[in-house]
Amino acid sequence: MKKGILYVTGELDVLPYYSKVSPALAGFLKNKPLASKVHLEKLFFLNRGSNKKPIFIADFSSIDSKMLSLRKNHLKDVKNRLNEKQILIWEYFVPRKFVQFFYATNGERVGKPIERIFIDIDRKKHSPEEAGIVALNLINLIKKDRDFNQKIRIKKTIVLWTGGSFHIIILLNKRINLNFYNKYLSYGMRKEKSFITKWAEEITNETNIPVSAGHEKSEKFIILDSSNTPSGKLARTPFSLHIKDWQTYDGLCVPVSIEDLNKKDTVKKLQKLTPEKVLKNLEKYKRLL
Repeated sequence: MKKGILYVTGELDVLPYYSKVSPALAGFLKNKPLASKVHLEKLFFLNRGSNKKPIFIADFSSIDSKMLSLRKNHLKDVKNRLNEKQILIWEYFVPRKFVQFFYATNGERVGKPIERIFIDIDRKKHSPEEAGIVALNLINLIKKDRDFNQKIRIKKTIVLWTGGSFHIIILLNKRINLNFYNKYLSYGMRKEKSFITKWAEEITNETNIPVSAGHEKSEKFIILDSSNTPSGKLARTPFSLHIKDWQTYDGLCVPVSIEDLNKKDTVKKLQKLTPEKVLKNLEKYKRLL
């Protein structure tokens, strides 16, 4: 029998783990519609606020030991013993399935103001250590870029290990609109003024690691992808499982300090994370969000 927080009921259930990390996400995910990616043998499906009633991190306070004990059953058989919030959370986080945890980066409805900038450091053939070097250089460039910092007021910059690479989240003091994003933070043809394109070129010159701005995965380049920034797009939550296939998880998403990002052995330590280790160090991670 498998042991640990993912199997406390005797069967696979991710909700006991996600319920325990939810208090540490209260500030980071405040008022953000949540989403889940449920993995089946040959496909997956998304639950999110655009295709069903939305849930929020504050709703996780409705999870209790009684609800968790009932999840050995089918929902239809115990629905009358659950409240509305518990039923909805159950539908998002199905028992006996691996489920990844996401949120709507800047809300579900298209065209809403942007309060955080999301940059995925997407690697394919390159090593996670090289992705870490790119992440560190990107953070330094963002900090030193006078033009960018005159246009944007940064509240906080957060680095997330995704389970296989890194994300950079820039929390803003003042919201920006989609036109600003399209002009300065997206990529492609006629995007000469785009910061994301400029940063990719500067990182390439600084590190000799080929970096490009874009969306498509590449064997040649590490990609800086900001396309999940606009409202209507999803980002991975801290503490989410990173799923390899319907039977296996192969990593965990956690925030990383700049100090740790500078250490050569950080990626190896991150690759050894378990849900139990995350819970043991939850207060430390919370301070980084």
